Amino acid sequence: MSKVIECTDLAKHYRVGTQDVIALRSVSLQIERGEYVAIMGPSGSGKSTFMNIIGCLDTPTHGEYILNGKNVSRMSDNELAEVRNTEIGFVFQTFNLLPRYTAKENVMLPMVYAGVDKKTREQRALQALANVDLSDRVSHRPNELSGGQRQRVAVARALVNNPSIILADEPTGNLDSKTSVDIMKLFGQIHERGNTVIVVTHEEDIAKHAHRIIRLRDGIVEYDIKNEHITRYE
Repeated sequence: MSKVIECTDLAKHYRVGTQDVIALRSVSLQIERGEYVAIMGPSGSGKSTFMNIIGCLDTPTHGEYILNGKNVSRMSDNELAEVRNTEIGFVFQTFNLLPRYTAKENVMLPMVYAGVDKKTREQRALQALANVDLSDRVSHRPNELSGGQRQRVAVARALVNNPSIILADEPTGNLDSKTSVDIMKLFGQIHERGNTVIVVTHEEDIAKHAHRIIRLRDGIVEYDIKNEHITRYE
């Protein structure tokens, strides 16, 4: 297997007023293509900062981050935006769908930024929605969809550019327990198709779906283990 993520001695320091806040002290790890990883940690552990760095939403104060062979540690904002759009599929707790756009239009958005022609955008969006069992909801707007359906639209949007990694931040945080099960089942299916899935969560039940669990505490890796008790659904 090839490495899709290589982090070496990543650190992130912030200046808040007169104080220097250390969000990440030193994180070194590798994630192989096709892995299913959960990143855990209590509030203040550095997991959100780490997610922002691996999602190319932020850059480290020092250390090196290589994503799919590209050193993104020192890229400009414009370069990072391009990498985000082509290499990373984001799924957020709050769905982040545009309210006036239909499901199909929301899924098409990343392809607009990538310069894909309209006909191809429509074909790929419809296929992505079919892959998450929403073929009958393509013309619905977010307020016409349930929470679970909105998250499925977000997953379809994350997949549509065939990214190197799917990065999900608390993807079931706004969902009831039954819908959470459905969404985690969907992530399992996405992983089985060969996608690299990284879920950032504070919930043990959600982390148990992953094949590998990385726990951060005080800005360092507390443990990095293979999950011997994976939660699976038929």
